[in-house]
Amino acid sequence: MFKSYYPKASEIDRGWWVVDAKGQILGRLATRIARTLLGKHKPTFTPGVEMGDYVIVLNAGAVAVTGTRTNSRLSTKSYHHHSGYPGGLKTISLRDQLATHPDRAIRAAVWGMLPHNRMGRSLLKRLKIYVGDEHPHLMQKPEPLT
Repeated sequence: MFKSYYPKASEIDRGWWVVDAKGQILGRLATRIARTLLGKHKPTFTPGVEMGDYVIVLNAGAVAVTGTRTNSRLSTKSYHHHSGYPGGLKTISLRDQLATHPDRAIRAAVWGMLPHNRMGRSLLKRLKIYVGDEHPHLMQKPEPLT
């Protein structure tokens, strides 16, 4: 009889990765980030265990998006949120979202690729997104994500 491997908390080591989003396509960038947050790049990956690493995203405002043949994705893609009051539905296009809060566009794309439960919410806390080139995590010695 074979036993399944289940890592202990002391065996999990978390790395730090940095990604430059300048000129990268939003969806392809989000898949790489979600894979790293989940820990699927590690040989000891176990579903249901938080084995992922921390990811730092730089230049969030310079991310690129692809369009369709008829319309540009910047004008057709929209984000919705509701205030909780009657008539409180707010909608913003991807173009406006990237202009005002580019970190929210990347966070929403990554969140769509993570499990929508307690584990996914805790994984999303390990994602650090910055609009500029600088970040305050130099002591963790992040490596570039390839």
